[in-house]
Amino acid sequence: MLAQQLAERIVALRDAEHPAAAFEASRVAIEDTLGCMLAGAAEATTTIVAATVAGSEGPCTLLGSGRRVAPLDAALVNGTAAHALDYDNGSNSMGGHASATMVPALLAATEAFGGSGRDLLVAHTVGFEVGTRIGLGVNFHHYEKGWHPTSTLGTFAVIGACASLMRLDVPQTATALAIGASLASGIKANFGTMTKPMHVGHCARNGLFAVLLARGGFTAGAEAFEHKQGFFEVYNGAGNYDATRILEHWAAPLQILQPGAGYKQYPCCAATHSALDATLAIVRGEGGRIDPHRVVKMETWTPARRLVHTNRPDPQSNLDAKFSVQYCVSRAVIDGRISIEHFEGDAWCDPVVRELMARVDSSVHRLGQFSADNHFGAEVRITLDDGRVLGDRVDIQLGRTADNPIPSAQLRSKFLDCAGRALPLAQTAELALQLDALLDLPVAARLMALTVAGNNNQLKQGVK
Repeated sequence: MLAQQLAERIVALRDAEHPAAAFEASRVAIEDTLGCMLAGAAEATTTIVAATVAGSEGPCTLLGSGRRVAPLDAALVNGTAAHALDYDNGSNSMGGHASATMVPALLAATEAFGGSGRDLLVAHTVGFEVGTRIGLGVNFHHYEKGWHPTSTLGTFAVIGACASLMRLDVPQTATALAIGASLASGIKANFGTMTKPMHVGHCARNGLFAVLLARGGFTAGAEAFEHKQGFFEVYNGAGNYDATRILEHWAAPLQILQPGAGYKQYPCCAATHSALDATLAIVRGEGGRIDPHRVVKMETWTPARRLVHTNRPDPQSNLDAKFSVQYCVSRAVIDGRISIEHFEGDAWCDPVVRELMARVDSSVHRLGQFSADNHFGAEVRITLDDGRVLGDRVDIQLGRTADNPIPSAQLRSKFLDCAGRALPLAQTAELALQLDALLDLPVAARLMALTVAGNNNQLKQGVK
């Protein structure tokens, strides 16, 4: 049974020697996710979820506020925060956001049940392998059918990660995976609303919940994946998955290394990023600014797989605007950049950007414009009132895979900016130093002391 075979591999990978590159790749992923969690902690999306667990008490920290809640509630709230800005990393294999599902659950588990920095890094690597390998078996039918893989497949990533951290044995891990097959959920119809980031908190909670149940002796069907009414048949349907791909080439190479995690330069849907890279290149070529009133027409071409949820010429909220390629490229022309504040307050209904959006025509790739297997490329053309046509094209956005990485200094700057929205400058810098030394941190939960403003001395004293 697949749950058993996956469980055997999870336990073996947990106990295997991991290359230094894998430790570093997982460290970067945890840092990036923690920054996104801190930046998203004060968003209404997160605070509404937090209010629903107002009576919860326990050992786990809610980022930013310092409230202590039960582990499952911490995973739910902090998981929602991790995805609140849609700024967190992703995986091409999984077809969704990988680390945001795992890191909140793992941090809650370290506070409640213990674990070192090394344990945390190994657990992230293991969970990344589980979620992405299942993705290889079910995508892209799973994605295009309407499931949100971040949440459906992320549930299994969380289970793999938390089972590793909490050192479940093979039977317990197999049971946790089978439980997860009943807990996995999330549909793409809710993109552009608060429900999408809640998907991440939901699966962080459910994955940890499945592990805790299995550890306590709960039972589940051994054939939860391959049964005629199991995960594969129900979620994908007959003939629309290939379970052999899940175990094929397991950890050779590790998915965290190749193709690796994809990182974001912009806090909006990744499906807009190639068009944004192209638009910003055009703007830079014009000295960093284009007068939007001189734009007669803008045209964008993106893959059909991406345009289906980003063709939003009339977004009705900041969250909706994150999924509007028309809004994103218009904002890039007007401001010459894309940052968090462009999706805050009344930014989405700025009359200047709305006027320019009305002149944006977004289409799918034309025949021969990109190779048939290119699902990331974008082309942008801007026609000005003097007749000039400015254009650029991008085959794949910067940061999408380990082969075209965002420079490490830029990722660190992103972390400092995100964390600095919740913490004082000195505390943010101290947190970055502790993340640099994560592999050698004896108690991973000590990181959480730095996620609450004013607690920087607590961690320093603990380390000493």
